[in-house]
Amino acid sequence: MESSPIAAFAQLIAPETYNLASAILDKDASKRALIWRSDNGLRRTLTYGELRSESLRLASSLYDLGLRQGDRVLVLMPRRPETYAIYLAILSLGAVVLPGSELLMPADIAYRLRHAEAKGVIAHASLADRAEAALHDVPSAKLRVVVEAPREGWLSYEDLVRSAPNEWEVTPTRRDDLAFLSYTSGTTGYPKGVMHVHGWAHAHWHIAAKRWLGIEPTDVVWATAGPGWAKWIWSPFVATLMSGATGFHYGGRFDAETFLRLIDEEQVNVLCATPTEYRLMAKVDGLERFRLSSLRQAVSAGEPLNREVIDTFRRYFHVNVRDGYGQTENTLLVATCVDTELRPGSMGRPTVEGAVEIVDEEGRPLGPGQVGDIAVRRDFPALFRGYYKDVERTEAQYRGPWYITGDRAEKDEDGYLWFSGRADDIIISAGYTIGPFEVEDALVKHPAVRECAAVASPDEVRGAIVKAFVVLKDAELHRLVATDEARREALVSELQQHVKQITAPYKYPRAIEFVEDLPKTASGKIRRVELREREWKGSRPSRHGGQGG
Repeated sequence: MESSPIAAFAQLIAPETYNLASAILDKDASKRALIWRSDNGLRRTLTYGELRSESLRLASSLYDLGLRQGDRVLVLMPRRPETYAIYLAILSLGAVVLPGSELLMPADIAYRLRHAEAKGVIAHASLADRAEAALHDVPSAKLRVVVEAPREGWLSYEDLVRSAPNEWEVTPTRRDDLAFLSYTSGTTGYPKGVMHVHGWAHAHWHIAAKRWLGIEPTDVVWATAGPGWAKWIWSPFVATLMSGATGFHYGGRFDAETFLRLIDEEQVNVLCATPTEYRLMAKVDGLERFRLSSLRQAVSAGEPLNREVIDTFRRYFHVNVRDGYGQTENTLLVATCVDTELRPGSMGRPTVEGAVEIVDEEGRPLGPGQVGDIAVRRDFPALFRGYYKDVERTEAQYRGPWYITGDRAEKDEDGYLWFSGRADDIIISAGYTIGPFEVEDALVKHPAVRECAAVASPDEVRGAIVKAFVVLKDAELHRLVATDEARREALVSELQQHVKQITAPYKYPRAIEFVEDLPKTASGKIRRVELREREWKGSRPSRHGGQGG
């Protein structure tokens, strides 16, 4: 930590002219940048020199196709080396990346394309069907690039890289120029476009890579987040590559034993995973089979991590799993950093002195033991620049000089924060941030549903799941599902599949309860808080927050 808040803030501010792509592509060309393993045994590595060449050749071709500084491009890619090259190519042009999860459905994609006024899409072949369905509704998005397999009407990524006459020179951008437009769920309305500038990456790297992840240039870093999520930009992309380290990524589905084996085989030094992944790894039988002798740092973000998991990793692998808290709109705000004493149950301490406070409803800092809102200084260099095309929503997040996160906590005499609860209705399940509106919007499109409400419900493995309370249109159908278990289970399954077809599948309600009516305010607004409290009554509340996005 720096000796004063002023000194700490000063080192987070990027130079006036700054393009984060240069901070990655100017590394030692001979050094290994990426290791990729597929689920069927394929293994590929790229040096920083190879990553630079592939990125800048793609940038050159994209420029010839008309992509210019400030233009926005949606990227739909799984965990592959090309994903890094695509992000770097767009940023090298001074254009803006719209991160897109491979879980997005056509309606999600179309909304982002329209709202961001995007020039087009770069998608992996496995995701191109969904992208093409969305593009039918957004004819203005004309750029279409497909990775790995040719597709009629689309340009081939491989051809664009191969045919470029030379490499592009990274466009000089200002630290305040837009770099990422990430969409995050909200409790009301559609997803919000979170604006992050090039200078944000500089600040985030100083905070997360150095103070939390503890990355050294010689390290192999495995951050398990998937592309399209804020956490992927946080750790695999910015923190790892800006440190000049080697990023490992696995293209297969999560399997606890496979993950433990890969940590050993690839000699991973730094691991950043979700609490759900840690929980399932900790439950593997015969943990003594795995040594994890290379693992030096292990961190968790996304939701609360229970004490049992921390104790298991310490006992078997002699490593402390340290928690972190932040949001898509900012950076790692509170954490147990490499030089911070671990206090189980605490969120840790603010990562930058003076940047984070607990404030009351008037924006006044509170003393130890008083529950209030977790707030961030408005001038914090790693804070977002607002919600795209939504000044009203942006200003609603501020209270005087403070950005209000929507989470509540208290601090102790030593400056450690202890989570109290969320001030809104956002659902965090297995590290995914889910807005209830998106679930409800999908459910009410089913002809049998009159109205509904989605809330978080406690779950031992995921921390929480989405539970929907559903009011049916037909009273007779309600009577049938109340008395006929088979009929009830069939309708639950039908509604779940319905939601999966409309929005990203991870958002579907894993539990559904049919009710005659929903609790509401005098003005008719559904009181989700009442439903949520009903679900969590009798469950021991967590005293820890999770990382959003």
